[in-house]
Amino acid sequence: MDAQRIPNWLKKRADLTPDRTALYFSGKSYTFKELYIEALKTAAKIAGVKIETGSYVAVLLKNHPDTVFILLALQMRGIKTVILNNRLSAQELSWQISDSGSAFLITEESFSHTADEISKKTDKTAVITKEQLFERKDGDAQIVDEFSLADVCTIMYTSGTTGHPKGVVQTYGNHWWSAVGSALNLGLMDQDCWLCAVPLFHISGYSILIRSIIYGIPIVLHEKFSAKRVLNDISKFNVTIMSVVSVMLVNLIEALHENTLPASFRCMLLGGGPAPLPLLEKCKKKAIPVYQTYGMTETASQIVTLAPEYSLTKLGSAGKPLFPSQLKIVDFLGNEAAPKEEGEIFVKGPNVTPGYLHHDSVMDGDGWLSTGDIGFLDDEGFLYVLDRRSDLIISGGENVYPAEVEGILLSHFEVSDAGVIGIDDSKWGQVPAAFVVRKSGSKVTEDDLTAYCREKLAGYKVPKKVIFVDGLPRNAANKLLRRELPKLLRKGE
Repeated sequence: MDAQRIPNWLKKRADLTPDRTALYFSGKSYTFKELYIEALKTAAKIAGVKIETGSYVAVLLKNHPDTVFILLALQMRGIKTVILNNRLSAQELSWQISDSGSAFLITEESFSHTADEISKKTDKTAVITKEQLFERKDGDAQIVDEFSLADVCTIMYTSGTTGHPKGVVQTYGNHWWSAVGSALNLGLMDQDCWLCAVPLFHISGYSILIRSIIYGIPIVLHEKFSAKRVLNDISKFNVTIMSVVSVMLVNLIEALHENTLPASFRCMLLGGGPAPLPLLEKCKKKAIPVYQTYGMTETASQIVTLAPEYSLTKLGSAGKPLFPSQLKIVDFLGNEAAPKEEGEIFVKGPNVTPGYLHHDSVMDGDGWLSTGDIGFLDDEGFLYVLDRRSDLIISGGENVYPAEVEGILLSHFEVSDAGVIGIDDSKWGQVPAAFVVRKSGSKVTEDDLTAYCREKLAGYKVPKKVIFVDGLPRNAANKLLRRELPKLLRKGE
């Protein structure tokens, strides 16, 4: 039997609710009909430069309506889109473009220097800016009327901890089931409006775009995150949902001062790794409705989310798998773990990638994907994510999870950011070391923070070294890049 097919979702949405607002950006708005028309125009330009259906095309673009038009036009033309992280170097981007076999790179003039460098390194890929694209003559834009759920929609490269990153294959079915699973968890209301201050090139941002079309709700799109602007737009546009990571949430709480969010705001979707308990407790005091999630590029955004009714009783949990998805914990001997026993998180479902580009399937025979993350299920089946397996510190035979130590450091009133890694130790094998960003004007010392941690953590978890830095390396989604922290250690020595 052929794979399931579904109508071209932008065309369908423009037919169902043409006059609903689809997108707000910097004083401009577009209805779904207008979005469809703009995507059609862009599809004609893409056809004019002879980008063929079924080919791979890389995009290097900022958060902007033009980016939305281009991404949707590529879908409507049945072109597989390699979505590039605009924070990477020209060398890293060139590798991904070559690895994916992208025939074209669509970028913008603000990345002209990077684009020039890429052109020198990738002679098989034609580079065109969006400004040039929009000036080209129209071609015969034959639009795909249906999507096969098995067809490749997007490729996003994982950062990886070692070696080259891998291109995660995301099908139309992956995105569709991700949207369905999220709606079944969070519910869907006529007045819903999703604020997107995360990059569209990241799965958290791209999934918001897809959900907007499937659900028929507007996006308030920001080019980048600004706590002040976010709070203003939440009130201005009656935003009901926003996707954040911990560092964004910390900034929002600080910017709120004594104020609270409007009563219409119903969901702060928190992802990007384990959340510090002190942060969740602050949100509870502020009546901010935080729903922790767990997901990754390979699961087309979240695959586990805490249902609203458990947001306070299961503080610290990422929740249970979304309706179409499954989850299990496998211990370090390869057996399914008992409740409260730590092990590796495995996931399964129609939103999980079929594999990586140019690699064999990553699933086992029953369709389970190994995530590389460590966690446990409690007696009621709620997931608690501890850390990345690769970030685990083993000190004297004891497991130390950096995220737990970071959470304690972040709860100190003079600390604005913290990162923890393991460093070699002749006695214990490894011990934790912390990198701390002080708040402006703070004079907190290493001894102060060590004493603070000793009150709240077992002795083997207390950082044996605290290095004060001006800032920590984070990726475009504001996730801490622990693998970059040893470079700061070498600088400080």
